Amino acid sequence: MLRVYNTLTRKKEEFVPINPPFVGIYVCGPTVYDQPHLGHAKSYISFDVIVRYLRALNYRVRYVQNITDVGHMLEDDGEDRIIKKARLEKLEPVEVAQKYEIQYFKDMDSLNCLRPDISCRATGHIPEMIELVQKLIEKGYAYHVDGNVYFDIFKFTDYGKLSGKKIEDLIEGARVEIDPRKKNPADFALWKKAEKGHIMQWPSPWGRGFPGWHLECSVMSMKYLGESFDIHGGGLDNQFPHHECEIAQSEAATGKTFARYWLHNNMVTVDGKKMSKSLGNFITLSELFKRYDPMVIRFFILQGHYRSPQNFSDESLDAAKKGFEKLMRTVSDIRDRFSDSVNIVELDGRWRDYRDRFYEYMDDDFNTAGAVSVLFDISKKVNEMFAEDDLDSDAVKQVFFLFKSLGEDILGLRFSEYMVKEKSNLEADLIDFIVDLRQDLRKKKQWDEADKIREELSKLGIIVEDGKDGSKWRKV
Repeated sequence: MLRVYNTLTRKKEEFVPINPPFVGIYVCGPTVYDQPHLGHAKSYISFDVIVRYLRALNYRVRYVQNITDVGHMLEDDGEDRIIKKARLEKLEPVEVAQKYEIQYFKDMDSLNCLRPDISCRATGHIPEMIELVQKLIEKGYAYHVDGNVYFDIFKFTDYGKLSGKKIEDLIEGARVEIDPRKKNPADFALWKKAEKGHIMQWPSPWGRGFPGWHLECSVMSMKYLGESFDIHGGGLDNQFPHHECEIAQSEAATGKTFARYWLHNNMVTVDGKKMSKSLGNFITLSELFKRYDPMVIRFFILQGHYRSPQNFSDESLDAAKKGFEKLMRTVSDIRDRFSDSVNIVELDGRWRDYRDRFYEYMDDDFNTAGAVSVLFDISKKVNEMFAEDDLDSDAVKQVFFLFKSLGEDILGLRFSEYMVKEKSNLEADLIDFIVDLRQDLRKKKQWDEADKIREELSKLGIIVEDGKDGSKWRKV
């Protein structure tokens, strides 16, 4: 029985879909104005594993993720992040959004995150957003002031039920000077008036403007998953105000429960502080990939629970690398012992226990750290059997099946791909060493020995070319 921690109820609950075996899950996607960083990896690897595990349980999952390419505001000066980046890079806003959307998916592919079934851009759903705003005005939940439309939080009595915040406290702590036209300082914008020179704007019944950030996710999730759906996910930093506002505007419009289960992943920290662009303590994935294989980064994330903070350091990633390579060597040893395809219908009892324990951890609110520990237990048992020469061909196949079905299919690790990369890197390092050794021989005018090395490398399909800047090699 799968149990998940529901932020809405603040407890673990049995997961019961609205229309089994179908499961609808919506996860807040990135605002595409800059390079993805390790914090994005934490979030989207976490939900990737959740989707993979639901499918392993034979649920038919529709995974929807948005691309915020308009409407997300900076907290300091109120300027749209994408427009600000466009000005800095001397590009059109749509170019900025396209550039970083491509980079986002490239990095997620490297981390082996499944593509969403539906990836929807905010700019492609403006008519639906206007329609939802109109409905909220008609129902008395929203009001129009000078081209802006605000949601009246006092009209929605359940406002604060996700975050636990009280309206009175929000009003007391709000900065009234931001917009005195609001009925209440904590009212949030559904539609914003476009001031002169604002690049991204659309015609609406209230004049030219653009949508508020919260509006986008309500519209796109309900369009593709229905007015009520199973799981809404996102980072813990989105719980308030973003997800709170989503609930308010969605349930006010439909009169129905918006999402049944709310799942929030915790943050990556650096020295105990949240990793974020605004704090300037983030590291981009593209930079991190230069030092660590993406599978090491994925393994690092899996070693923590999605709801727990995870502190980043080179030491923690180095430890993850060693752990992953330990598992990888076991898989490599297993692979070397058979060449037939693996088609296991039922596991033997001695191996079925490992699978059952793995599922028990995953059933407990997707405890990937516990699930990974099972892989290490399998590895330990296999190595003991290797040492005693007690691993028959049937056991070898069953162990390989376990690593594939649990480690690769559910946890999303790529053992085989990593093995090929490591072998290729080792090969390149050895060739570099031999070419450098040959270069030393040439400096000593030991031409016969240098020529012999060149000839032997040539027989292996490696061509060495000498030039004024030294020797270089290439494969034919």
